[in-house]
Amino acid sequence: MTDDRGGARAPGRAGLGKRAAILPLMLAASAATAQTGGITPVDLADPLVGTAPLDDPAVIGNAPPPGEPVYSGQTSPGARLPHGSVEAAPVNNNIELQYPNGVPVPYYYTNPTMIGFTGGGGPTYGGNAEPIVMPVVGDWSPPPAYSQSYYDKAREKAAPGYYSVFLDSFRTRAELTATRWASLMRFTFPESRRAHVIVNFPRHGGTVEIVGDRMIRGRSNESRGVDGAWFVAEFSKPFVKLGTFRKSPGDNEGWGIGNSDVQPGACSLSGSYAGAYVDFATAAGEQVLVKMAHGTSYEQAEQRLKAEIPGWDFDGVRAAARGEWAQLLNRVRVTGGSEKQRKLFYSTLFQSFASPRLIAAKGEKFADTNGKVQVAAHDRYSPVPFWDTGRNQIVLLELMEPEAVKNIMASELDMAREKGYMNTSFHGDNAVFLYLGAWERGIEFDYEAAYDYLRRNATDPKGPRGYLAEYMKRGWISDIVPDHNPSPPYAGGKAGAATTLEYAWDDYALALFAKKLGKDADYRMFLKRAGNYANVFDKSIGFVRGRTDDGQWIAPFDPAEPYYNFMMKEASGWSTLWLVPHDVQGLIELMGGRDAFNARLDQFFTRPYNPTGICRDCTGVIGQYVQGNQPDQQAPYYYNWSGQPWKTQALVRRILAETYGSDASGYGYPGMDDQGATSSWYALSALGFYPVDPSSQHYIIGSPLFDDASLDMGNGKTLRIVAKNNSAANVYIQSATLNGRPWTRPWFSHDDIKDGATFVFTMGPRPNKSWGAAPDAAPPSMSRRR
Repeated sequence: MTDDRGGARAPGRAGLGKRAAILPLMLAASAATAQTGGITPVDLADPLVGTAPLDDPAVIGNAPPPGEPVYSGQTSPGARLPHGSVEAAPVNNNIELQYPNGVPVPYYYTNPTMIGFTGGGGPTYGGNAEPIVMPVVGDWSPPPAYSQSYYDKAREKAAPGYYSVFLDSFRTRAELTATRWASLMRFTFPESRRAHVIVNFPRHGGTVEIVGDRMIRGRSNESRGVDGAWFVAEFSKPFVKLGTFRKSPGDNEGWGIGNSDVQPGACSLSGSYAGAYVDFATAAGEQVLVKMAHGTSYEQAEQRLKAEIPGWDFDGVRAAARGEWAQLLNRVRVTGGSEKQRKLFYSTLFQSFASPRLIAAKGEKFADTNGKVQVAAHDRYSPVPFWDTGRNQIVLLELMEPEAVKNIMASELDMAREKGYMNTSFHGDNAVFLYLGAWERGIEFDYEAAYDYLRRNATDPKGPRGYLAEYMKRGWISDIVPDHNPSPPYAGGKAGAATTLEYAWDDYALALFAKKLGKDADYRMFLKRAGNYANVFDKSIGFVRGRTDDGQWIAPFDPAEPYYNFMMKEASGWSTLWLVPHDVQGLIELMGGRDAFNARLDQFFTRPYNPTGICRDCTGVIGQYVQGNQPDQQAPYYYNWSGQPWKTQALVRRILAETYGSDASGYGYPGMDDQGATSSWYALSALGFYPVDPSSQHYIIGSPLFDDASLDMGNGKTLRIVAKNNSAANVYIQSATLNGRPWTRPWFSHDDIKDGATFVFTMGPRPNKSWGAAPDAAPPSMSRRR
């Protein structure tokens, strides 16, 4: 559905009957946008894309360290809606017994056994969702050992709003689908008098209660889900037997659960790993369905369950979820390219809407950041991961979902009012990118109210900028040299050099924000601070470099080492060098001009990656460039500032081809997706442009992957990008027009396209070294503002 404000919105509180009524309209829209051969975008989107690790040593770098998996993939193939509060997802990573992926990732494609399924929402990764639900036939074990099942990869299926897998060990098929606030699972059992469904909390536990012969409900002791700590799960068939279990009380922290406390026939129990089991006698092919919802109380969870899934029509719920995804994905239509490229495009576009999650629709109850239950004055969203999606995905949302972006900004402003400061993440601030970028794209909002908190973040040393006091005092942040070998991994540092760059980038956006509000004194203050990146640039070696408290450059220093939190943030000196998106022209001048800058960029993309220390995050390697992590992902587009945009064109095509889906499964990603960030890089770059600085309205041109792409913007206008003579060999732009007029700049602004636009690029096999190369054709920078 599209709400009356023009933005894509889920049916939220609507019941299945309402969704069924609009389903024919959704399917008609899907048919109207059919691709060649009748295949629609929703048919091409595969949620398994992004779940697998890369397997080519040439792009993995030197990761992983012994005993760990490749830090790659880490998306979820679960069933959800766009910005879904709830995800019904598979769990094949036992995150209770190990922490193999750095974050609680519930699914890793190559793992051969399934632990269970979740039907709740996690604020970041599905590993935080609870409870875990598992169908088991025969013997079973309490968590954290679990009763795992081998599963057949050939029979594992995923589509937007749907997931299915066959559990070979139990001869049982599991299918998952979801609405906005509820999940629905369908288990098809073999003939057995020992068919079970196990429902349990993770280690922190909670309280579970079996109510009657068809319901399990519970309350988590430490729920971090966006949809509430209480859950209600209803079954389609009555239980034959039942019981509860938990970890035995006491301090027994030996392997597993210690002396498990299993209580047959008991209906209520609290404790660590608290759970319930219910038994069925099943005929061959008999189905047991479980529907589940969460809330701030049992009453709200039951209300959501009744409103979202009043009956047991699994196929109807699945069709409605598919229809909602079809409506969103149909807004971007591409032709040309290979089948694999189209599949990767729509799959990355699908994953781009993983965050932020809708916590409460307008008028619904939710728990705020202080745990206080409130009624939402607008659609309330979870926090934006600004260090990640703040670099790119927010621009995709501003293009496609401006009304949702209004509510996302309102949610962030509410959270700032609740906490006193605007949300941020890692070593930057970055919330300003969302607000200024939206303002630049004409999205209406109370920006002055937001500015008060953005300014507080940037001026109050007690706020979330952890090293603001020394940054304000001297214009850079020092690093503490560890008293042991500083080679990575070193997680205890300040990442002072990289943090200085992040703060300077934030400050430039704040300067422009202040200027738009007419706050001239603030504008001058933040503009001066925006040049602080130069204070950690060592001209003697031409690299960003850490400094000790007395101002001395840290030595020894090897820019090829991924220092992680020592000087840099999850990156090497090579990668961090380019973390000046707001002033690429200034960086060119620091390096000695275009020729020197281009020579260093060439080195960056060609020098072999062979550090001594291991960087888990550094996969998707091309030379020293790391596609799998955020600090340098904008660097391939920098040739557009330095007069060699044809190198950007070739590089973007190479990155798309070598670091996405290049593994044996075709599902591999560089690094982790970070809630849609890595996916958005692909989706935007495949269209032919990228927002190097998301706080600006400027888009930097790469190389369009498709012959024809049309994006329906949220303002009702369409951006169309045509690439004539396009092919895998013809990656270079020979000439371009915008709305029929010659276009010679390797960038464009939102103002150029806001009323609808058609770009036509003529492609060829050899670079046109004059197109977009003139100094006055370069994109804007702080050092050369337009």
